[in-house]
Amino acid sequence: MKSMLRVSGLACAGLLLSSMSVFAGPKIVSGPGANAACFKPWSAQTKFFQWDKKAGPYKIALVNGFVGNTWRIQMVKTAKAFAEQPGIKENIKEFKVVSTGTDVAAQLGAMEDFINQGFDAIITIAVAPDGFDRIIRLADKNNVVVVPFDNILDTDKVMMVNEDQKEMGRMSAKWLVEESGKTSGDILEVRGLPGNSVDRDRHLGFRKAVEAPGNKFEVVEVVGNWDDGTAQKVVADAVAVHKSFDGMFVQGGSTGAVRALIDAKHKMIPVAGEAENGFRKLCAERGKDGLVCTSLGQSPGLVAISMKAAVTALQGKVMPQMISVPIPEASYPNFKAGVNYYPDLTDNFFTTNDFPPCGVNLKATDIMSKDEKNN
Repeated sequence: MKSMLRVSGLACAGLLLSSMSVFAGPKIVSGPGANAACFKPWSAQTKFFQWDKKAGPYKIALVNGFVGNTWRIQMVKTAKAFAEQPGIKENIKEFKVVSTGTDVAAQLGAMEDFINQGFDAIITIAVAPDGFDRIIRLADKNNVVVVPFDNILDTDKVMMVNEDQKEMGRMSAKWLVEESGKTSGDILEVRGLPGNSVDRDRHLGFRKAVEAPGNKFEVVEVVGNWDDGTAQKVVADAVAVHKSFDGMFVQGGSTGAVRALIDAKHKMIPVAGEAENGFRKLCAERGKDGLVCTSLGQSPGLVAISMKAAVTALQGKVMPQMISVPIPEASYPNFKAGVNYYPDLTDNFFTTNDFPPCGVNLKATDIMSKDEKNN
C-alpha cells in the first residue's frame, strides 16, 4: 500500500512539474521574422523568437515607471490612442496602464500582478537595466510576452524594441564637433534620468565621439531628467558658474535648456537636442541668430510598435529578439513648419509619431485627447 502511495505521489509530482513547464518561454528559431519592414532585426547576429500561438483577442498591460516628464506622458497617451486604432483594436480584449514611479520593486510587483491576472502581454519601460530575471522566468512559465522598449534590459531573454541610443549620442557629438569647427572648447552635456539604460547609452556614445583622438573638449555634465523645467534650471546654473559654452548636447528637456541660454543672454551656439516641438520651433525662429540645431528623436510612438510586436508574437509569428527602429532626424536649415515641427501645437509635443512600415500613423489630436492616468 505504501509503495502504491509512493508511486501515485511521484506521478502527481511529475504531472505538476509537467504542467508547470508546458510553457518555457519562446523557442529560438530561424529567421526571417514577420513583417521585416516594421520589425527590423537589430543586426545580422540578432536571434529570432517564436511563442506558442494564442487565440485572441488579448489582454495587454503597459507597465510604465517614471511619468514625471512630457515624453512619458505623451507615450502613455499614445498607447491609449493606438489601442483604439483599426488593425489593433480588434486584437485587444483589455488594455491596462499603470505607472509605478522609479522604484524597481514596485514595477516588478505590478508586472507579477498582471501575469497572475492572466494578461497575455506586458509592455514596459524598465526602471533599471537589470533585476528582471525572476519576472522573465515567471512570464515564460505562463506564456506571457514581455516587451521592454525605450529603457531596455541588459538581457537577450526577451523581445525588445528600441532605437540605437549609443548611436544617437554619437551622432549628436559628431554633429556638434563638425558644426563648431573646433577640436577643443567647452561643451555642456544635459543628461537624462539617472539609472536608466537610455541615459547611460546616449552618454557613452556621446563621450566616445567627443573624446575621440585629436579632440580636447572639456565637457560639463548636469542632470536634466529629460524634463524642460529641470533642464532649464540646471543649464541656467551651469551658465552662471562657467559663463560660456561652445556647444550643448541635451538628451531631453531641450526647449527648457535653450530657453535658459536665451534668458542668460548667452551667445547662440550649436545645440544637439531631442525632438520636442518647442525646441524645433526655437531652432527655426533663431537659426538666423546663430542657434543652429540638430534634433534627433526618441519617439513616444515606440510604444505603438511594441504593442504591435506583442500582438504579432502572441499570434505565433516569428519575431526578432531585438527590433531596431530608425532614428528620426532634422537639422538646421531644414526645419519646416507643418512638416517636422508644428507652430500650432504645444511646445512639449514630441514631433515624431509616424512609422509607415508598421502602419502606425497617429494624429496629434488622437494622442492629446487621452490622459496619462492609470486605468
